Amino acid sequence: MRYQAFLYLLPAVCAVLLITWIISINLFDVEGKTTYILAAKPHEPKCGVSVCPPDHFAIHIRSGAANVVGPRICFDGKIIMSHALNNVGQGLNIVVLNGENGTVEKLGNLNMRDGNPEDILAYLKEIKPGMIVLVASFDDVTAKMTNDIREIFVGMGSTFIRSVKQRDSWVFAGRAGAERKSLFEKHAVNHENTNIYDGWPNTVGVGGCFPKTNVEQFTA
Repeated sequence: MRYQAFLYLLPAVCAVLLITWIISINLFDVEGKTTYILAAKPHEPKCGVSVCPPDHFAIHIRSGAANVVGPRICFDGKIIMSHALNNVGQGLNIVVLNGENGTVEKLGNLNMRDGNPEDILAYLKEIKPGMIVLVASFDDVTAKMTNDIREIFVGMGSTFIRSVKQRDSWVFAGRAGAERKSLFEKHAVNHENTNIYDGWPNTVGVGGCFPKTNVEQFTA
């Protein structure tokens, strides 16, 4: 009788053991996934910036070294202009981006040595309000620099452009039409007592999280 009772109970015991085994496998799998998530790599830095809020873009701008090594402009994890990319030149190297989605609208080199000041001014005036503007100097930027050109950058938030002199290094990130002081700007003065290159100041760089454009501010 006891043997028969055991035979009757055996399927139920096997079922319980099977269910327990399945649960243990699932729990292990869940734990495994959790462990995988915890061990996942952190966000890769963008332009040297580890983390930016969702409503900001990571940027880094470095000026050229004397008249030898060109500048570098990085935006949202991608190098847009650099000596290695062979798309920089003497003067002001500039990237104009859609301030809302970060799309590159245009980029280029404003030749401040041999360029036409009127053409340079016209180029800058075409930049629409709300656009993000990233600028890096290379070589001398003052030969064709006029007060009108300086004032365009002032209108984008620059506070140093009026003081930039021959062979100075300058980097800047601003917003067209913002008329608000930018926190992303550096200036190194050409001076024989502080120059680290032969007749040239040190390079300058600026980086961080640049806020996206509030479209309503420029469409109201």
